[in-house]
Amino acid sequence: MRKKSCKMLTKSKTTDRVQSHLFKPLLRDIVFPRHAMVKLADAIDWQSFEDGLKECFCADNGRPSCPVRLMVALHYLKYASGMSDEAVLDVWVENPYWQYFTGGIYFEHDAPTDQSTMSRWRKKLAKSGAEKMLEESLKTGLREGFIKKTELNRVNVDSTVQEKNVRYPTDARLYDRLRERLVKSARKNGIELRQTYERVGKKVLRSQSGYAKANQFKRARKATKQLKTYLGRMVRDIERKVAHPAPELAELLRQGRRLLTQKKTDKQKLYSVHEPQVECIGKGKAHKKFEFGTKVGLVTTATTNWIVGAEAYPGNPYDGHTLKSALAQTSKLIGHEPEMAICDLGYRGHNYEGNCNVQVVNRFRKRISRSLSRWWNRRSAIEPVIGHVKAEHRMGRNYLGGRLGDELNVIFAAAGFNFRKLLRAFALFLCLSFELAFSQLASQLEKCYTNRFGKGRAREGKNRSRKGFSFSQPAFA
Repeated sequence: MRKKSCKMLTKSKTTDRVQSHLFKPLLRDIVFPRHAMVKLADAIDWQSFEDGLKECFCADNGRPSCPVRLMVALHYLKYASGMSDEAVLDVWVENPYWQYFTGGIYFEHDAPTDQSTMSRWRKKLAKSGAEKMLEESLKTGLREGFIKKTELNRVNVDSTVQEKNVRYPTDARLYDRLRERLVKSARKNGIELRQTYERVGKKVLRSQSGYAKANQFKRARKATKQLKTYLGRMVRDIERKVAHPAPELAELLRQGRRLLTQKKTDKQKLYSVHEPQVECIGKGKAHKKFEFGTKVGLVTTATTNWIVGAEAYPGNPYDGHTLKSALAQTSKLIGHEPEMAICDLGYRGHNYEGNCNVQVVNRFRKRISRSLSRWWNRRSAIEPVIGHVKAEHRMGRNYLGGRLGDELNVIFAAAGFNFRKLLRAFALFLCLSFELAFSQLASQLEKCYTNRFGKGRAREGKNRSRKGFSFSQPAFA
């Protein structure tokens, strides 16, 4: 068995003196020092990532890894912009601000890494490393004054479905797909099959879809049964010829037996061959009766909608049974337990036992005080946050494989959401600072005009000086 590769942690060199390059311009000479991305890059504590990720690397063995700041910053940018690994590397080559954010010194014309390295880095990062990225986004907001400590005392909790990147499951398609995988794996292991059903299987699957579309359901059921027969023959043929199959082939055979025996009303059914952990979850949506993926939970601040907790819950548990784990993660990230957690009716009968005041919002709101009713009304503020995270930060379709991919994707999406809020906060702060400086300049010009031309001309000069300037103040998402 091949030994798992190990890498050494590449530490950043902060003491080296930056020298000019003959053929490469310095990034500090290109970027605007008051740009929001530059300010955010200087505000994040990058050293904390190196200290927190030491356990993921070997101390004195292996080839050097990619710089920690580079990989962490690339994932921030990826999930803040909703791009793929390939797309974020393409934009990195063109954008000097992104290069500065990732710790670059000179403007580069080649990508710093590749998609495969980013994928392997995510596996090495694991859940604890992803939570470190979410935690640092909150700490940066606290250090810069964009988040107040009192805002972390009251939180909203809700759950949703993170859909997996799988095709809509049908019996006919699953039978044919698993037969193809069994044939491919058997050939890889040198097993001579009696029949592969490649030609007739493709023909029957095409006819089954045509019958279903034409509402000829009796013929469609007959074609589905024929595909099931082909899969059963393939499973039995391989089991007769191989007593101890390889791990990959054994897993496919186990899935084949599971698919052949499952019924319509069974629990824990197989919905995807390459992602067998996918679950069918119904959240009562009119436009989407069933969703195929994993249940996830989000925790946000009740007033300003910063995400302070994000977690995946495999097995489709009851919402109330996830509250204990969600609040435990939130306490770990913010450093203390929230004072109040506001939930919907899906969290009745929760399993939380602690000092946090859990408020389950119901329909009878005339019996509560006005102050408590205010926080109950703020519970629905988490719903647009879920919509933004799904639509703009890659939680609507999870492209990362396995259960680890389910855990990582929701935390990365939450970190990307907070990252965009930080960028907007810095942009708003710089805009207000510029407006304040301009107002002081306008007042000085008004005094000068007053001293030289009188009040009438001073008012005219004031209007001229402010003409053509408008300050947009984007609100937080």
